[in-house]
Amino acid sequence: MSATVLVIDDEPPIRRLLRTGLSTQGYSILEAPDGNTAQQLLGRERVDLVILDLGLPDMRGHDLLRSIRANHSGLPVLVLSSRDDETGKVEALDLGADDYVTKPFGMAELLARLRTALRHQLAVQGERPIFRVDTLSVDLVRRIVKVDETEVKLTPREYDFLRVMVLHAGKVLTHAQLMNAVSTSSDPQYLRVYMRQLRQKLELDPERPRILLTETGVGYRLKAADDEPNPKTLAANNAGPT
Repeated sequence: MSATVLVIDDEPPIRRLLRTGLSTQGYSILEAPDGNTAQQLLGRERVDLVILDLGLPDMRGHDLLRSIRANHSGLPVLVLSSRDDETGKVEALDLGADDYVTKPFGMAELLARLRTALRHQLAVQGERPIFRVDTLSVDLVRRIVKVDETEVKLTPREYDFLRVMVLHAGKVLTHAQLMNAVSTSSDPQYLRVYMRQLRQKLELDPERPRILLTETGVGYRLKAADDEPNPKTLAANNAGPT
C-alpha cells in the first residue's frame, strides 16, 4: 500500500505536474480543485499528507488549514505559496503547516520537503534518543551535544533552542514558534543572537551554515537527518495492525 497525498490546488496544470511527479515516486494521489471538495475527501478517504495551495477559489487556504488542524491534527500539510508572500507563509506555519514550497518550484525540492514532513509524522510519538546530521549529534536523554565526536558546551538557553529544532528537524519554525517554545522575549533580535551563538559552536563555517539554516523573513530550519522513509513504509505504519 502506498502513501496517499491529497493535492488541493485550483490550477489543473499544477495538479497534473504533481500527479505525474508524485505517482512516479510511488505515491497515490487524490485531487481537489477547491476547499469544499478537499473537506469531503478528507472526511471519507485515508490521506497521509496534504499539499495545499493557499489561493483557493471558495475559501482562504489559511481557513482550510485551520480546519484541517482542528479535525486531523497529526496530518502533515505542505503549503504552496507565491514567492513574495512571506506574511502568508508565516501565518500558515503558525497555524500548523509542516513546511512550504514557493511557486514556481522544482519537483526534487518538493519531494525532499514531502519526505521530511512524512518522516516527522513517524517520529512525533516520541523523541529519538540520539539525533545525527552531518557532523552534529545531539543526545536528547543525556543532553550531550557533539560536533565531529567532540563534546560542545551549550548554555541552558542555547540547548533549549537546539532541542526544539531537533524535535522538528527538517521543518521550518517561525520566529514566534521558537520564541514561544522556549518562553523568551518576543524581540526577534534576541532569537538572532542565540542562532548566531549556536552556529559559532555547531557549524564548521558559521558564515556558510549547512545545518542551522535561515528561511529569510520566516524563521529557521534545522537540517533533517538522512533516514527518510519511503511512501510504502509510511503507509504501512499508518495502517496499523491488520
